[in-house]
Amino acid sequence: MNVQNNKFKLLLAAGAVSMALTGCGGSDGNDGNPGNPGGPAADAIEVLHLDVTKVEYDNGTPTITVFATNEDDLPVIGLKDLGLVAAQLTPMGATGAGNSAQWTRTARVSGTQNYTDNKDGSYSLTFEVDGLDQELTQRYNVYAGGEGSTLLDGVTSVPRREIVKDFDGYGYKALYTKNIVSHETCTSCHAEGKPLTTRHSGYYTQETCATCHSSSMSTESQWNHLIHNIHNTAKTFEDKYGKEYTGQAAEKLIQNNCKACHVESEELTEWGNWSRIPTMETCTSCHVDIDFEAGKGHSQQNDNSNCVACHNASWTEELHTQDSLAKKALIDQYGLNAESTIDETQTATISIQVVDASGAAVDVNSILPMVQRLEIVTNVGPNNVTLGYSGKDSINAIKNGVLDAAAKIEDGKLVYTTSKDLKLGANGIDSETAFTFVGWAMCSDKGEFINCTDVVIDENMDEDDRGNKFLKDEFYTGMKADLAFAALDGKAPSMRHVDSVNFTACASCHTTEFEVHKGSHHAGFVMSEQLSHTKDANDMPIIGVDACAACHTPDGTYAGGAKKGALEMKLHVVHGEQGIIKDCAQCHNDFNLDAFKAKGALATAGGQYSTPIAATCTSCHTSDSVKAHVESQGAIINGAKDVANDAAQLETCFYCHAPVIEDHTAVKM
Repeated sequence: MNVQNNKFKLLLAAGAVSMALTGCGGSDGNDGNPGNPGGPAADAIEVLHLDVTKVEYDNGTPTITVFATNEDDLPVIGLKDLGLVAAQLTPMGATGAGNSAQWTRTARVSGTQNYTDNKDGSYSLTFEVDGLDQELTQRYNVYAGGEGSTLLDGVTSVPRREIVKDFDGYGYKALYTKNIVSHETCTSCHAEGKPLTTRHSGYYTQETCATCHSSSMSTESQWNHLIHNIHNTAKTFEDKYGKEYTGQAAEKLIQNNCKACHVESEELTEWGNWSRIPTMETCTSCHVDIDFEAGKGHSQQNDNSNCVACHNASWTEELHTQDSLAKKALIDQYGLNAESTIDETQTATISIQVVDASGAAVDVNSILPMVQRLEIVTNVGPNNVTLGYSGKDSINAIKNGVLDAAAKIEDGKLVYTTSKDLKLGANGIDSETAFTFVGWAMCSDKGEFINCTDVVIDENMDEDDRGNKFLKDEFYTGMKADLAFAALDGKAPSMRHVDSVNFTACASCHTTEFEVHKGSHHAGFVMSEQLSHTKDANDMPIIGVDACAACHTPDGTYAGGAKKGALEMKLHVVHGEQGIIKDCAQCHNDFNLDAFKAKGALATAGGQYSTPIAATCTSCHTSDSVKAHVESQGAIINGAKDVANDAAQLETCFYCHAPVIEDHTAVKM
């Protein structure tokens, strides 16, 4: 019998000390309960911790001991939804030259009839293993709890927890494993403590997914194929429930950048596996136009034995990262410095200086033929935007290398003066402040900037649903945007708060090179430190999303309120539809509740408006009961604009509600 002990050793040591004290005539003063001598059990569980503390074999049949505790390290007794999946790892090359290491599922255990609750926080599971090979690494994927789960008392709720623990075939430390991507990498986009998918609502970690989606399944269902398939648009498929997987949302985030997920880590012995061990099974998840056995799209081959002859690790990495690296290099070549002033005519004059990577000024004339678009959007009232979407001043000052007649170049800078009535000064400093968002893009091909005349040709154009032609995305690169403020009479301008959402949270999923709104209507705004107008406690620039309010106004965008286009709602709606964002803290670094004091009504339906707190909350909480509740507390839902505006500062939500990042449902008691 072979045993590995970790926390179990501590329990044994504690028991030994207790016995020694008893032998010396001492007593702990408590007779204790059977199986739980002298110590209390958890009566509440905010966080469930699981650990595999012992593995032993009897004639090839494993018994594992799982120890469960809560956040206070108290033993958890009475789990009724404990289960495990066992798997073993066939080493690289063992099933054929060039083949990757593969997990094979060997057992599944669930239900209280299949384990013993030892009444001290430990649980024993004895089970038959299909095809056990004790020379291979053995994995135990243990899970418990979840939505609606309780202890056997039927009252104490049990949160979800999943772990994997790897051992050698005799219960000792595993000599090798296959740990390629960390759970922390997944949760940079997926919410911690929430299901990874809407299909498998109980599963929270990719390690769990990898343990089940193993070599016992078809190639398309094995994890090394499936995980890539669902994160790009190369092919669409339906699962057995008829749910369609297109990969569109994931590709929009990851942008086919392998290193978005394959992150170097000292804790992952196999993090470099993705480039070191190419296989047909993995490659065909993205390269769907290749049929290896038929020799279509690639030299003919029947197995993986010859892959590394050409696809060595460095070349594979280069091929799969060169596009993202090239884009970053292009974006980093230039930046913008935008300034704005307001004169006695109440027009804003925006001056834009292009700078190189060192910060040196660049004459716009020298790069003009390569500028695909330079977009200038000016609105008024950073905290409560007054001009709306249709009233904003907007121009493509440069389009496909041609300067618009309303703009000019003076001393190497692009200069533009607004042409619309900005209606400044109607209600305090916020309404006296014009703010301008500048975004631009440069024509590019094969990792280089080029003259737009070389790519703006019929074969490179797309057409939108209104018949407007525009250059395809792959022939231009969005560049770093900038934001400028100016107020009447030289006053210090009003600025929108940026302490609720920091763009670094956006970049954790979208990457720092994400080109926001790249397409037919916009240049593709790259949000960088240039947008910062304040710094944090460590003197680091805070990049907010305040510039987005230039278009995402209280009156909505091009669709009015029909699509809840105001910034306060739009981000909730879009990210909620994707099913990835399930926790406020994934995006919010704080809630600035005082910001609502400066807001008016928000367009929430065609021609209809709601008071700002209610509009923001109901962009996620859409039930009729929620709407009825907020209306009972002074809010207006889908009413006339003037009525909602008059009631905007009469909402009583925060008399009771006190939302914080950790719990946005918190109330004052």
